Amino acid sequence: MDFISGEIIAIDKPLKWTSFDAVKRIRGAIQRRLDVRKFKVGHAGTLDPLATGVLLICTGRATRRIEELQSGDKEYIATVKLGATTPSFDLETEIDSVYPTEHITEERVREVLESFQGDILQVPPVYSAVKIDGKRAYKYARKGNEVELKAKPISIKEIELLSYADNILRFRVVCSKGTYIRSMARDIGEALGSGAHLIGLERTRVGEYRISECLSIDSAVEKIATAPVTFPDM
Repeated sequence: MDFISGEIIAIDKPLKWTSFDAVKRIRGAIQRRLDVRKFKVGHAGTLDPLATGVLLICTGRATRRIEELQSGDKEYIATVKLGATTPSFDLETEIDSVYPTEHITEERVREVLESFQGDILQVPPVYSAVKIDGKRAYKYARKGNEVELKAKPISIKEIELLSYADNILRFRVVCSKGTYIRSMARDIGEALGSGAHLIGLERTRVGEYRISECLSIDSAVEKIATAPVTFPDM
């Protein structure tokens, strides 16, 4: 492996790990392998701690490709609970309101999902890394401060209902950079005349990198520790 010229390591980020946790673990393994105290490593596209799946970690000169890589389309499998909302739109925060669901049918769920396909405007969650006056929105939200975020254009390329039962729906979505699946959950609930929040999320593709090709964190660390290392011609 040529860490200096640059490697792109696709990992399956574990549940409850931050993207930075994963980068830190991989950086540490590379520093030990090269016997250096500092080394440049970054990731292409943040995943929330409560999400799993494809996270691209770039080393050395490959960090120059981060913007290019994270601009690619992404595919997710989302699990959404209808009938209740949370401030963070997922399980990070407690339920704050409950809503009726008796009127919701599978046919109506399909219609609503299809209505999201195409170029749309989406308001990001207040519990997000979006910056307001140079400060992350989630820092305001966690202090109980009210924040107002502007809608941003996104593109939903594909959306498919996988299952619906007992007020829980699973869907597959292919979307552009900047799409918040938590916001989709909120908006789906509102469109159904109810409420909703995200209870599970797996990113299954980033650009051409698929979940089937990803390494676990432990496997990636082992590969770094044992793979032959090459160095670029200077």
